[in-house]
Amino acid sequence: MPPAWGQITTGEILSPTKGKRISGNSGTVLSGISTDSRNINPGELFWALKGERFDGHDFALKAIDNGAAGIVIQKDWWNSEVAAKLLSISGSPLIIAVNDALKALGDLAAWWRQQHNVRVVAITGSSGKTTTKEMVANILEQENLTLKNQGNFNNLIGLPLTLLQLEERHRNAVLEMGMNHPGEIGRLTKIADPDVGVITNVGMAHIEGLGDLQGVANAKAELVEKISSKSEVVLNGDDKLLLKTASGLKKEWKTFGLGEKNDVRADRIRNLGIEGISFDLSYRGVYRPVRLKVPGLQNILNALAAAAVSLCLDTPFRHIVEGLDDFGGLKGRFMVISLPNGITLVDDTYNANPSSLKAALSSIGSLVDEGRKIIVCLGEMMELGDATVPEHRQAGRRVAELGTYYFLAMGEHAHEMINGALDSGMPSNRAQVVSSHNEMVNKIKGEMHEGNLVFIKGSRKMALEKVVEGLE
Repeated sequence: MPPAWGQITTGEILSPTKGKRISGNSGTVLSGISTDSRNINPGELFWALKGERFDGHDFALKAIDNGAAGIVIQKDWWNSEVAAKLLSISGSPLIIAVNDALKALGDLAAWWRQQHNVRVVAITGSSGKTTTKEMVANILEQENLTLKNQGNFNNLIGLPLTLLQLEERHRNAVLEMGMNHPGEIGRLTKIADPDVGVITNVGMAHIEGLGDLQGVANAKAELVEKISSKSEVVLNGDDKLLLKTASGLKKEWKTFGLGEKNDVRADRIRNLGIEGISFDLSYRGVYRPVRLKVPGLQNILNALAAAAVSLCLDTPFRHIVEGLDDFGGLKGRFMVISLPNGITLVDDTYNANPSSLKAALSSIGSLVDEGRKIIVCLGEMMELGDATVPEHRQAGRRVAELGTYYFLAMGEHAHEMINGALDSGMPSNRAQVVSSHNEMVNKIKGEMHEGNLVFIKGSRKMALEKVVEGLE
């Protein structure tokens, strides 16, 4: 029987975490794990993690007060005053000390994964990984119960916490893996031990922590390097830098993409505008018609990646087609919203980097009928390092080349975007910087007319979903 919360005891987690019980009962039954002292449930173990802004150890006493069964702390913290107060609490609360709380969390998740009879899919890439994750999960759910990480639970904290939700009834786990520094994808791969790993693409994201585009490729390729030799790898066959970087790692892989040499590709693509896309899924001489309800040409590649992963798991074609057909899109990721007077709002506010913006603007161009005016509203793109100024200028140029009628930009480098648009011939009275969400909403409303299309995109930190809410 695999381990299960509500049954597993303190003593059973000591070995995988290399932890030492300082106080409390080793037979204490644990109902789960939490890293948030505010929302901890009775019986859960509070895992004290050190972050950039907060140190979980500072909230250890609060976690006990809120009903935690015990706490996991780092050994180097044990001599603090708060630690002494913990021992003075009546009833000797459960305390486990580990060398490194973050590593111990990952080690426990890796052990937990190995105890469950489950197929694991790991997905990374500069863009498209969340949509691909949801598409894969949609396909695998046609046949078996599938676990997937929620929201932004894709890092060295979120992914282990997701794996620790595995139950005996699960047969699949689909995990998105994010990163902004070298070594993170490699560590996440070792924790998840995926049966199939996929890299959607390599693009200009997290450049600040990785140096340049080759640095991004090297970091993503850690999945190929660290994945088990028994596992399968799926790569974007149209991404030359990705293939070149992975080629020295002596692994075999399947490819997906639009090029004819890819193992999984799309033929007879038909753009249906805001109604979506249809195409023929091609694999080893077999063709199946696929209908996507979500628009955006970038979603063809996401669907192909999801199909390639599913084929690695011997998923029947009918489940792939049904799973993709059932996919209804994700809030904040090229989500099409119909407003009164025939106005179309495209909400792509979840995040942005130069690669995803380029793809999105290309898709916007495919949605617009002749004579329909486009309003583009962009927020700043983060973590671009030395590429910040040139990439924001390039973003503005792309907006102008799209034939945009009205352009608004917000953020510290908004002027760079506007200047890029002006350099490409956009009139100065139709390209402006705004300083707040409310100003952006009001200016959009002042320019919106029947049949317009409004496109909004920016990095997560810009919170441009507030603009979408204002327009809705």
